[in-house]
Amino acid sequence: MTTKQASPSKLEIDIQFASAAIEDKVLAIASLALIKNWVKSAVQLNGLITLRFVNAAEAKKLNFAFRNKDYATNVLTFPYELSKKAIAADIIFCLPVIQKEASDQIKAVKAHLAHLIIHGCLHAQGLDHENDKEAKKMEGKEITLLKSLGFTNPYAPI
Repeated sequence: MTTKQASPSKLEIDIQFASAAIEDKVLAIASLALIKNWVKSAVQLNGLITLRFVNAAEAKKLNFAFRNKDYATNVLTFPYELSKKAIAADIIFCLPVIQKEASDQIKAVKAHLAHLIIHGCLHAQGLDHENDKEAKKMEGKEITLLKSLGFTNPYAPI
């Protein structure tokens, strides 16, 4: 008698850079393999996650177009499909904002980037932080996932 093993998740991760300069800066922080590992730790579904690293001008333009907010933000998540088995989403990261936040919060850029990648992936899976109950649930998942990756609690006071 043979047992059928569950097939591993077939999650495709596409990583894009708005420019060669942004690509160089991101890859100086974390390798493509490491970034993909962070995504896979947060998403156990089949599908496609696209990560795009942009400058402040592109982030501001997207934030205004889709959220009517006239500033560059650290991460924007665009979920297109979500079911119990499949996901499709674009997640946009503004590297200059991420770098400034890490500096302001006295955190390593790598740790802050890992946190925001996990954060964006959880948004793509329907989690949010619009009220205290949702925020507590989402933050708990972020803390647990980041700890499993060797990072400290991003919400701990400095």
